[in-house]
Amino acid sequence: MSKSLDVSKLEREVKAVYRDVAETPDGEFHFEMGQDLVERLGYDSDDLAYVPQAAIDSFAGVGYHFDLAALAPGESVLDLGSGSGMDAFVAAVRVTETGSVTGVDMTDEQLENARRLANEGMFHNVTIERGTIEDLPFDDASFDAVILNGVINLSASKDRVFEEAYRVLESGGRIALSDIISESQMPESIKSNADLWAACIGGAEQIDNYREMVERAGFDAVEIRENPQYRFVSDRATNACNEYGVKSISLRAEKR
Repeated sequence: MSKSLDVSKLEREVKAVYRDVAETPDGEFHFEMGQDLVERLGYDSDDLAYVPQAAIDSFAGVGYHFDLAALAPGESVLDLGSGSGMDAFVAAVRVTETGSVTGVDMTDEQLENARRLANEGMFHNVTIERGTIEDLPFDDASFDAVILNGVINLSASKDRVFEEAYRVLESGGRIALSDIISESQMPESIKSNADLWAACIGGAEQIDNYREMVERAGFDAVEIRENPQYRFVSDRATNACNEYGVKSISLRAEKR
């Protein structure tokens, strides 16, 4: 984290962006959203058939990692930064009604939408909780799998996110995520800009540092792949991609 980053401003900016995502999913953002993105990233049409359309329309993820997560019926899953509920609902389909999915988000409008869609869609195995991904309100060893999509790059305390994910996982559990990283280290002018963090650019961690954070939290068997099918849409974001190698990756790691 940049020493000059205003963390309070960052949290306000992130909440503002994702409030807008929840309320006006057809608005203009630095990132793509909705049905076309979901299909291009590789989501299974059989899963999507059960997901409320409003959750798909507000989806702002950056990759696909359910093949890496390998969720099974009966498992308990934690979705960090659950947003519209899109990934929580896909996970709920995968674990069936014998399993459970808990989403965590800090944005009021996202929480309201996801809870309403879970109720309307009769997803009885989905619960959406208010919280931050750096300080999870769950006991140790509570979940079989943790999933995230485009979330950790928004955090100013990335180490803490991985530590908390590790803590709440059962022994033998795994984390599967998609996120934004950079090939080269970005300058302080970008790393200290809360607006660019909220746009999923400024908080992109250099890939080697990212892997080190995952391993430092205690995870091993780290597998990383790139997601070339994901792209930013604004000129500002595209320029950062070209200059610093900002890109989407998916990752799986295990807790032994």
